[in-house]
Amino acid sequence: MQNNENKVMINCTGKPKVAFVCVHNSCRSQIAEALGKKLASEIFESYSGGTELKDRINQDAVRLMKSIHGIDMEKDQYSKLIFDIPDPDVVIKMGCNVTCPPIEGAYEEDWGLDDPTGKEDETFIEVINTIEKKILELKEKISCNP
Repeated sequence: MQNNENKVMINCTGKPKVAFVCVHNSCRSQIAEALGKKLASEIFESYSGGTELKDRINQDAVRLMKSIHGIDMEKDQYSKLIFDIPDPDVVIKMGCNVTCPPIEGAYEEDWGLDDPTGKEDETFIEVINTIEKKILELKEKISCNP
């Protein structure tokens, strides 16, 4: 891996695989996976996972992502363990507040986002907007060095 003028070059084959991780894989990491697929699929592959499973994706996140971005997260996504996704080139920790899942990649960031679960829609919308901004920044930042 090289870091040239804010561009992160990762040794990989094909598009870099980005794993968005948090403990439950039910809210922030699911939002990031969905927005990564929508906004950056030409640059990297997006996955999400956690160390514990929830029986479904956070319903406030599902409702607001459908309303704001037209994405039905329940159509193609589900709660996954980090062991159920491909080995990542890039690991994005969503901000686990306790201990983030043990997963490694060639490049890693911790976005430090608070979990909006149980909070008002405005808090969810702020988190969605922050994740969207960070996805677009990541899209410009990483590149594959075959």
